[in-house]
Amino acid sequence: MDSSGVLIDGFDRIQQGVHRVLDRLDPAAAAFRVDEQANSIAWLVWHLTRVQDDHLADAMKAEQVWSSGAWVEQFGLPFDASATGYGQHSEDVAAVRVPVELLLGYHDAVHARSVDYLRTLTAQDLDRVVDTRWDPPVTLAVRLVSVIADDLQHVGQAAFVRGVAERS
Repeated sequence: MDSSGVLIDGFDRIQQGVHRVLDRLDPAAAAFRVDEQANSIAWLVWHLTRVQDDHLADAMKAEQVWSSGAWVEQFGLPFDASATGYGQHSEDVAAVRVPVELLLGYHDAVHARSVDYLRTLTAQDLDRVVDTRWDPPVTLAVRLVSVIADDLQHVGQAAFVRGVAERS
């Protein structure tokens, strides 16, 4: 398996986790929070998908799926369309109350675009610097692994919250 295949496998695992967490999830469970400061399943899935969309669009030098389609309008969230979840407060988390099918649709659209992009990459592409704000500068390989790691953590958090919600 080449490097592109390894990365695709990582992103596929995120998508599989999202589908497992959201499978037959009722709206109350999607909005459930362990306490008033905790993240809901809906917010976690929205956030991990926004991060993936944002970071890969930046690497591709392309428009995000979020803003290139009707996703912003369909979600109708009460915060800036560029928001990805970083730095949001409890009120913002509570505002992410959307149908599970909408979360899945957006995630699947971002996943499909991510995989299409990953299929085009060569080993040399992975050495390209995509962010000079860090020391050392961030390469595409590091950015992609970071997205995989972050998203898998959030999928795990969402699975935990689902388990708590189902036992409540």
